[in-house]
Amino acid sequence: MTYLRSGIFLAPFHDMTENPILALERDMELLQHLDRLNYHEAWIGEHHSGGFEIIASPEVFIAAAAERTRHIRLGTGVVSLPYHNPFMLADRMVQLDYQTRGRAMMGVGPGSLVHDAKKIGIDPADQRRRMNESLDVIIELMRGDSVTRKSDWFDLTDARLQLPPYTRPRMEMAVAASRSPAGALAAGRHGIGMLSIGGTSDDAMKHHARNWDLYAEQATLNGHVPDRRNWRLVTLMHIAETREKARENVRHGLDRFCDYFQDVATFPIVPSDITDRYQYMVDSGAACIGTPDDAIAFINRLQKGSGGFGAIMELAQNWADWAQTKRHYELMARYVHPHFQASREWRIESYDHARDHHAEYIGQSSAAVQAEIDRLAAKRAAAE
Repeated sequence: MTYLRSGIFLAPFHDMTENPILALERDMELLQHLDRLNYHEAWIGEHHSGGFEIIASPEVFIAAAAERTRHIRLGTGVVSLPYHNPFMLADRMVQLDYQTRGRAMMGVGPGSLVHDAKKIGIDPADQRRRMNESLDVIIELMRGDSVTRKSDWFDLTDARLQLPPYTRPRMEMAVAASRSPAGALAAGRHGIGMLSIGGTSDDAMKHHARNWDLYAEQATLNGHVPDRRNWRLVTLMHIAETREKARENVRHGLDRFCDYFQDVATFPIVPSDITDRYQYMVDSGAACIGTPDDAIAFINRLQKGSGGFGAIMELAQNWADWAQTKRHYELMARYVHPHFQASREWRIESYDHARDHHAEYIGQSSAAVQAEIDRLAAKRAAAE
């Protein structure tokens, strides 16, 4: 079994009833909780409008989170390249690479919310072109090149980073890939990772598999070796001790989450004519809402449908209240992740070996003890 890393994709999603200060602090507490639970990574999003996803600068959030955590790797999930001058962004990310001592990762994309782009005068039709133009420059800068390039939205003259990356040859990078093939093509061209978002229904998994094929083809054409360990798949999950408890837990926030995707976000999670959103998400394979065993079966289905990937990324969604949300991640870490990380097998083999030879070993131990008793008795008898 391929070792499967664990992580989250933190947009975040906070409904209108929340105090934003407390919501952001809870996001920070979540990363500390995941750090203690040995989650491998967390990717933090960039959004500027819509009211629900309230982190505007993943770099700022990561810098603070790095001071409060010890092990978890922290990525921009994702920074919207068309919104930033590529030289300035690359320079900020290298600084973050230094400040985190190599725990920072750079996830990039074209920008997911059309209203973000419109507010700064960007035509949505230009977003993917701009992403590619920016990514080309960032890759060159991070390998130490001096870049002179002019486009209709940036003008660089002898732009060169003043610090080499802390992580050599450069920090880990990934491109978001959803419905459009642009992300898969860009990631493959540069030989960097791919972050697959956009659902995990059977149809969505076929789309992700096609995107992987595009990625692998582009990687090979550009002299890179495609590696499924660099592929991350984002999905929706909430687990509890029983299916009934999991369903009850998500009543807290599932409807508000689905409303946001229907009213504001680019693509709805659940069709508007569906009345039982919970049942639709479970039946369609869009989400796992159940027990640890259900989560294992769900991830197995995703691996089979995709052909294999390197990390399972949970979309952090606040469907349950804070206590049950933390409990979900604890159950994942205790009972689900070990199944995909081969962390229990040696223990099980050791236990089984000891159990299967128990009578033999107990007999040998008893014989050894009796021999000592007999030896002492013989020594005392000789002394008398």
